[in-house]
Amino acid sequence: MKVLVTGGLGAVGAPLAEELRRRGYEVWVCDLRHSSTPNYIRCDVGQYRQVERIFADNDFDYVYHLAAEFGRWNGEDYYDTLWTTNAIGTKNLVRLQEQRRFRMVFFSSSEVYGDYNGVMSEDVMDKVEIKQFNDYAMTKWVGEMQVLNSAAMFGTETVRVRLFNIYGVGEYYSPYRGAICAFIYKALKNLPYTVFLEHHRTSCYIDDAVHTLANIMDNFRPGEVYNIGGNQYHDIKYLSDLVLGYLGKDDSLVTYKESEGFTTRDKKVDLSKAMRDLSHNPKVTLEEGIPRTIEWMKGVYGSA
Repeated sequence: MKVLVTGGLGAVGAPLAEELRRRGYEVWVCDLRHSSTPNYIRCDVGQYRQVERIFADNDFDYVYHLAAEFGRWNGEDYYDTLWTTNAIGTKNLVRLQEQRRFRMVFFSSSEVYGDYNGVMSEDVMDKVEIKQFNDYAMTKWVGEMQVLNSAAMFGTETVRVRLFNIYGVGEYYSPYRGAICAFIYKALKNLPYTVFLEHHRTSCYIDDAVHTLANIMDNFRPGEVYNIGGNQYHDIKYLSDLVLGYLGKDDSLVTYKESEGFTTRDKKVDLSKAMRDLSHNPKVTLEEGIPRTIEWMKGVYGSA
């Protein structure tokens, strides 16, 4: 089968494309920048003409739609780009899905759970009125609504996935990346950073997430939504301590604060559906995954 991965040069998209190739699929990739990646097409998904051009020359059985602007503060600083890419870009893919009838996997985020403070099972959104805290979260929920509406109106077939703090090799640092990536980079460079003590997460190593995401091809259930995350529930300080401990550094450059606004405080995830349908089985512990990530980032960025 022929598969398109939008955002296929990203931290999740690139290893996912490789995993799908290993499984024997014909994989094409699109992203914003120029690239020599095999079967690559440059495309801004927020521009309908560019998306349409991909499908004018190709028929795809499946599309993994990852292309998105990532991060809540990125969504504040570049809100126009965020909304164009995440909301209009998804609508562009949905419109072409209605015409071309490919199956789609839409990438949402744990941030859609907003102010919910219980165990995050996929049906929470059907039972509780949720307030999303930031533009990034809002655009991801808009994307979910778009694919659900298209399924109801036009019979399109989409699976939604909500990623919970995926980290690991291949995630390049920027000020808008996740906590693990930021902590490692700043610890390597002896830069100050902040740890919020009252926040809790489940973090999932990239290899475990990618394996599960590729499994969707084997058991595609239109209309389903899956949480994809790790099985270690931890506070944010634990991540920082692991990074500093591995590097043999103290926390003299770390500022500790109680909490951070405009983001979900505690993400306690129910993974039972992904385990049942997709054989999700996180194997790489934080104690293994963080050192692997540090060694890779050392190779990319060096040390101070």
